[in-house]
Amino acid sequence: MRRPALLVLEDGRTFHGESYGSVGETFGEAVFTTAMTGYQETLTDPSYHRQVVVQTAPHIGNTGVNDEDDESAKIWVAGYVVRDPARLASNWRRTGDLEDRLAAEGVVGISGVDTRALTRHLRDRGAMRVGVSSVTDDPAALLRKVQEAPEMVGADLSAQVTTAKPYTVQAVGTHEFTVAAVDLGIKRNVARRLAARGVTTHVMPAGSTIDDLLATGADAVFLSPGPGDPATADGPVALAREVMRRQIPLFGICFGSQILGRALGFGTYKLAFGHRGSNQPVLDRTTGKVEVTAHNHGFAVDAPLDGTVATDFGDVAVSHVCLNDNVVEGLRAHDVPAFTVQYHPEAAAGPHDADYLFDRFRELIAGERVSA
Repeated sequence: MRRPALLVLEDGRTFHGESYGSVGETFGEAVFTTAMTGYQETLTDPSYHRQVVVQTAPHIGNTGVNDEDDESAKIWVAGYVVRDPARLASNWRRTGDLEDRLAAEGVVGISGVDTRALTRHLRDRGAMRVGVSSVTDDPAALLRKVQEAPEMVGADLSAQVTTAKPYTVQAVGTHEFTVAAVDLGIKRNVARRLAARGVTTHVMPAGSTIDDLLATGADAVFLSPGPGDPATADGPVALAREVMRRQIPLFGICFGSQILGRALGFGTYKLAFGHRGSNQPVLDRTTGKVEVTAHNHGFAVDAPLDGTVATDFGDVAVSHVCLNDNVVEGLRAHDVPAFTVQYHPEAAAGPHDADYLFDRFRELIAGERVSA
């Protein structure tokens, strides 16, 4: 038997449902994802730290969970909102049920919610703080707690999700290059995609110095995805500037893209409700092709879409653009070996249109080694 549960947004909008996962109370930023597959990858993505995720797909948990698809060592979402949880999970890779996994890791969720109405509300009003509780039936009391919870703007979270100590993922087959990856909330599939291209990846804590990175013998540096407000990440920004001063190849994804954007002198801003899902159309201006891409970001880089901008590190141009809303989705430096994308070419649950970007990174490293 499920217990009654309550969801209250910071503007007072209230939804009633039933407990899902752990019984308790949780708070965070309410966001929605439009992905129809990959819920296990979503739940274990560190970029969702301190966020309560609303699944727009109505049926969740149909294939259970397995021991292979996690993107990190734990579930990171602050809470989980679904409409119709699976009554029976079935898949040949299944090793357990989703609700059991949520309960085991203490993740408070709510089911039976009209997620379509909730998503429309967030789309119209913007992402906002939320509380989910299966221990109180008092919306006013829960609302007071929601309004006391910290906001995402100004949140410095990378230190909360980074690795405690360095570790290494070896290249598959012949080793060709070494990359130092700054873990701001990295997903496992980043190192897997690099390993498939002959790259050994040293995953380093967020507070690493340039000397720490160079001590790995790195040919290049990678800035990972992660949670929080990029305006707070002064340490990683300073590190990115030092990497570019030394002309070391640099690639940033998502939060890493925002860090590199700041290092180049651009500002960042919070999107109204963000991009989260696996169906966002992005134009690669280098090839003229449109990619269907996976996204998970609530902040973006504020850079002019057309022309080039003179920075401390030479000319920089916007390389990728979201075709839904013209948000900057990538930057390319012309005078230093550095580029970024705001979305996720490593997307484990797909799509894989943007996987070529790891080839572009490898080619950048190879080109710099030849020119040196």
